[in-house]
Amino acid sequence: MQNRPAEVLVLGAGPSGLFLALTLARQGVAVRIIDRKPGPQEESRAMAVQARTLEFYRMAGLSDAAVGLGVEADQVNLWVEGRRRLNVSLRNMGAGQSCFPFLLALAQDVHEQFLLERLAELGVRPEWDTELVDLEPRADEARVTLRHGGTRLEYAAVPWLAGCDGAHSRVREALGLGFGGDTDTPLLFVADIRLKTPNSAFHFGLGSDTFFVLAPVRTTGMQRLAGFIPEVVRERGNPAFEDVGPRASALLGIQVEAVNWFSTYRVHHRVAERFRVGRCFLVGDAGHIHSPVGGQGMNTGLGDAMNLGWKLGQVILGRAPERLLETYAEERMAFARSLVATTDAIFSRMIDRGVIARFFRLHVSHRMAGLLTRLPMSSALLFSRISQVGITYRNSPPGRGRVGPIWVGDRLPWVALHDTHAVLDGLSWTAHALGAVRPDVVEALQDFGIGLHVWPNDRAMRSAGFRKGALYLVRPDGHVDFASPHPRGSDVRRRLSRSLMPAETPMAGAPRGHGVPA
Repeated sequence: MQNRPAEVLVLGAGPSGLFLALTLARQGVAVRIIDRKPGPQEESRAMAVQARTLEFYRMAGLSDAAVGLGVEADQVNLWVEGRRRLNVSLRNMGAGQSCFPFLLALAQDVHEQFLLERLAELGVRPEWDTELVDLEPRADEARVTLRHGGTRLEYAAVPWLAGCDGAHSRVREALGLGFGGDTDTPLLFVADIRLKTPNSAFHFGLGSDTFFVLAPVRTTGMQRLAGFIPEVVRERGNPAFEDVGPRASALLGIQVEAVNWFSTYRVHHRVAERFRVGRCFLVGDAGHIHSPVGGQGMNTGLGDAMNLGWKLGQVILGRAPERLLETYAEERMAFARSLVATTDAIFSRMIDRGVIARFFRLHVSHRMAGLLTRLPMSSALLFSRISQVGITYRNSPPGRGRVGPIWVGDRLPWVALHDTHAVLDGLSWTAHALGAVRPDVVEALQDFGIGLHVWPNDRAMRSAGFRKGALYLVRPDGHVDFASPHPRGSDVRRRLSRSLMPAETPMAGAPRGHGVPA
């Protein structure tokens, strides 16, 4: 694949860049990926892999291997001043919502190596020690100047470019895009530690002047400890693990045997003013950064990569009009802004030193959390938000209309009994129905090369929101693009013509899911 001229240049070989390159390569798109680092990094910051990311990986046939490399964390504990006040099962919270009702703890370096190996199987390998010097966006290409090894310059023109190069994105700077937001004054730390008694649960520890998060990070037993550095420690300067370790041990009831590494940082809340300039795109931290609350950052970047990857691939391959790419920024910027606002509000309450905030942390937070997790509806909603399976594009054209509780823009519901997500491959559009559909609808689907999956009209499907006689068109990323209670072939053609080109060779017959008769 790399013998062909690259159709897409990806800058940045972190998780978002690697997954974008992988998504494109799976479609047969020639992709080139570069990174200014000398090689894969050993430091591991992001490590929470949410259910929605694992669903994307499943579409690509990667989920089983990814889960095998990490630690399934299905329990969350809340500690207040050294006493465990709450224990929550993620499997109970996520029951029926996803086939991944847990949080996967996977060290970023292991995660990146996994993606690197899968990408290499498709003939694509990053060019390390290669940086962007200059970028000139044009109407039909992007002209770049690259520097290899700190000396040799290369001048090239590429049809498409994706900046996945992190919070200090050279692509964003070269495009002159603003990165509005704030930087929090409080200082945080992150450390990899080894405990005397490792565990596979997530732990949150709240104190009068601080908070800590403890999570498994490697199958070897290493744990990730992160938290807020109290003001009295910051004022002394040069904080070390010894300044926060004893307090964390007391709050969480742990015994630390060894510290692998320790680092401090400040939290930023920023969203770029645009995610696209001509044929250049921003993906992941290059376009948005926020607090680490809820383990959303890396997963949001991987969601960006999935959203852009299938759309860009179909445009390049001539299967979709270029206007489809306009929906990338519309959909992902709206989610990024909502996420930044949410995590910003939560983080502000966690670090607030006021009397009311302190009282809330010590006396109210665990009671409120306990109530929310005991109520089935609120518990399910909480899992939906944190796991990102609840992401919807209802406000993105054509994100309007619904059939029953399923809206255009929603993720296709997962029904465990029939495993409705098993037919999603991340590459193809699919159509879903309960019962027979009109012959003109079948013909329209065939003309656009879309397979029809007919599911049983049973209680499980109806409980998930499906309606008999309705048709649901689903994009490669698993989101509903069209829903009609009484579909006609003309309606289907009209909708598909906005996002797809007719198939060159109409399919002889649309496959039906699970052999269920129409």
